[in-house]
Amino acid sequence: MTPAARIAAAVTLLEQQEAQPRRPADAVANEFFRARRYIGGGDRRAVAEIAWGVVRERLRLDWHLGRVGGQPTPRLLVATYMLMASGESLQAVLAAFSGERHAEAPLEPGERRVLSALRPPLLRPEMPEEIRLNIPGWALPGFRERFGPELPEAAKAMSGAAPLDLRVNLLKGTRETAITALAAEGITAQPTTLSPWGLRLAERQPILATRAFREGLVEIQDEGSQLIALLADARPGMRVADYCAGAAGKTLAMAAAMDNRGRIVACDVSVPRLSGASQRLRRAGVDNAETHLLVPGDRWAKRRAGQFDRVLVDAPCTGTGTWRRNPDARLRTGAGDLAELQVKQGEILRRAASLVRPGGKLVYATCSVLPGEDEVQVREFLSDHPEFRAVPLAEAWAQGFAGWEGEAVPVRPGAAMGAGLGGILGGASGTEGDFLALAPHREETDGFFCAVLERREAGTS
Repeated sequence: MTPAARIAAAVTLLEQQEAQPRRPADAVANEFFRARRYIGGGDRRAVAEIAWGVVRERLRLDWHLGRVGGQPTPRLLVATYMLMASGESLQAVLAAFSGERHAEAPLEPGERRVLSALRPPLLRPEMPEEIRLNIPGWALPGFRERFGPELPEAAKAMSGAAPLDLRVNLLKGTRETAITALAAEGITAQPTTLSPWGLRLAERQPILATRAFREGLVEIQDEGSQLIALLADARPGMRVADYCAGAAGKTLAMAAAMDNRGRIVACDVSVPRLSGASQRLRRAGVDNAETHLLVPGDRWAKRRAGQFDRVLVDAPCTGTGTWRRNPDARLRTGAGDLAELQVKQGEILRRAASLVRPGGKLVYATCSVLPGEDEVQVREFLSDHPEFRAVPLAEAWAQGFAGWEGEAVPVRPGAAMGAGLGGILGGASGTEGDFLALAPHREETDGFFCAVLERREAGTS
């Protein structure tokens, strides 16, 4: 494809995404490229880079266009992105919209006037704070509460691109095995610094086409998500429930930690997600897991009350911690969604708690950095459920990582863990040492929250 044809394809992709505003942009993109298999890998990456660049910078692009009376159509958004973010000259932008050989149609006089009125740079001091930080107004108070003086640094990191992390399936090999297997296919991977199961790639590569992925040796999973599975401390022989399993990423990790011994149940309300989970479990060689569809009036939880050693609740949330991977989420989500999700999170947490046996653990996690979805939920739950206690992060870390010792992942948390988690354990994240709170600018993971809650044995206080 010519550069102009790539730009035209990016415009078409954005048009399709805007036509389905409530659907995740990556799902629309996958469908777009599947229907155009003639687009090669390099061209696909180039088209996606333009489209995702527009999505990442949409708040700022809209602000600039609004100042000069421009309508944020996909065509004008791409042209504005080229001019304001990619450093292209106005003449180069106009030339790219030539209408020749698969190029986008020429810009109309009104579009040209708008572009001529724009003044780089993209970031300007007169921007409102939420636009400058690239954080929607509804989420800004929560970001400010979470990060305090670190807010500008945190916001900048959240606007960048995420690395590609893998988790090695311990049922099929070690990190060394996986590194060697990937290298044989031309992919260089390095051990992650926090997760003993993780690998990080220097750049995004077609992992799904590798033999290592097809045979279940590796799975795509952010390092932070791996840490939550580790903190769940699932051990061989235990009974474990992954209550909001989705596509079963954490189910897979816990099943491997259990060495296929014991029983794990992946629960969800979505048939398609559980179907995908079953496929992933088979590919990974997991045979100690089953799936369960949660439906209204389901008596499954009541019949199994108090029977599980571990219950993981990876609660539905705003996904603010994943904006690097899902930049469209900052556009698709609003204050109303946050309010609805907070109610749902509390309800799910209470239902899942009934499954935990005395002495067992309830692990609550989100991929959000907003305290209202995180600490607030946990503290309200603990206030209503005195039979549970919050396990301090240092204690939960030592328990979860026992047996996974390694140079990069010391069992005893503290300064030796590095500035990232060492800072969190010292309370730098505002969690007072009870909870895990990860962020891209500190730990180079997605933004995650995790609380480990233990159900007290009868007669203890």
